[in-house]
Amino acid sequence: MIYTVIFLILTVLSSIALTGILFTAAYCVIAAIRKKTNPKQLIRLKKAAIFFAATMILNVGLIILSQFTASTPHIVDEKGNTPENSIAELRELELNGRKQWISLRGWDKNAPVLLFLAGGPGGTQMAAVRHELAELEKHFVVVNWDQPGSGKSYYADKTKNITAETYIQDGYALTEYLKENFSQEKIYLLGESWGSALGIFLVDKYPESYHAFIGTGQMVAFAETERMDYEKALEIAQSKKDTAVEKRLIANGKPPYYGKDMVWKSALYLNYLNTYMAENPQIHNPGYNTLRDILASEYGLLDKINFFRGIVNTYNHVYQQLYSIDMRTDYPRLDVPVYFFLGRHDVNAPTVLAEEYMQILDAPDKRIVWFEHSGHSPWINERVKFVKEVLSCFLENKTQE
Repeated sequence: MIYTVIFLILTVLSSIALTGILFTAAYCVIAAIRKKTNPKQLIRLKKAAIFFAATMILNVGLIILSQFTASTPHIVDEKGNTPENSIAELRELELNGRKQWISLRGWDKNAPVLLFLAGGPGGTQMAAVRHELAELEKHFVVVNWDQPGSGKSYYADKTKNITAETYIQDGYALTEYLKENFSQEKIYLLGESWGSALGIFLVDKYPESYHAFIGTGQMVAFAETERMDYEKALEIAQSKKDTAVEKRLIANGKPPYYGKDMVWKSALYLNYLNTYMAENPQIHNPGYNTLRDILASEYGLLDKINFFRGIVNTYNHVYQQLYSIDMRTDYPRLDVPVYFFLGRHDVNAPTVLAEEYMQILDAPDKRIVWFEHSGHSPWINERVKFVKEVLSCFLENKTQE
């Protein structure tokens, strides 16, 4: 937090200095043209340039320092003590030649491992999961992975090189690392939104590595989801007589979209639906606490910038590659237990598609758990029930393997 405040102050001062340089330089150029030199103005220009250079150097140093000192808070019990066998750390790994970051948090290093797959592609939820699902840390070593092109792992690879297969390869490499590091034969997998699709890809290809999978805000058919979201947003805009949004939606045309502006076109209806859910009184604790999350200690100043770059640049590049995927036809059989945690009021990932998929899915165990006061993010909207149901599916009713 303190780094962010200092960075903002230095940035403002740098901007003021740069403005001064530009105005003074312009004055000097005009004076030179008129063959009238003004020594005082030249001195002011020199001082402004020195001040600008100094503040920029301080900013760069502050960014570097913030990156090195980023950390995740210690685990603390009700008495304010840190459990002896707990773990709370950020760790940089090299997965298939790509440098990436994970957070590891748990009261007991010997507990089962739960890997959380964030939404996106390009999203980072390291801080959000720590805040919303802290109770899971009492039962698991909770691992949060900043995937390539997101947050702390934004530079893992060039955006243009990232594909769905990149995530599958690196997700599996991370899984194998966790199994070896924590002496586990298998781990648990929990994915939200885009992460729910990635979870399906992983358990399909490497079922021997996972005990079970929970998908929440479950994605099923990407192109169909976009079309349904668009139609829903248009329906809401028309019912509210929100002509400005209606005209913009019609002007953009029906999805799926392609090209560099895909993210902005889809953001129109996705943000509109998110606002609609946030205003729904049936949904408890709606929306993300973005300011809290981005100011979290896990992110250095550069990570905070990449927090947003990921959900724009990476999302725009990768999401277009997913339109041809439909879980109902592509992944009809999975060899691990599968559970969908669905918000009753989710209009982002239409639950009708998840219901259809669950009906045809062949898996050792499967079921839908409904969250009556949730939208797209039951893990935020009803976190107490969410944790209870995770424990029920993963630990209390563990199937024979």
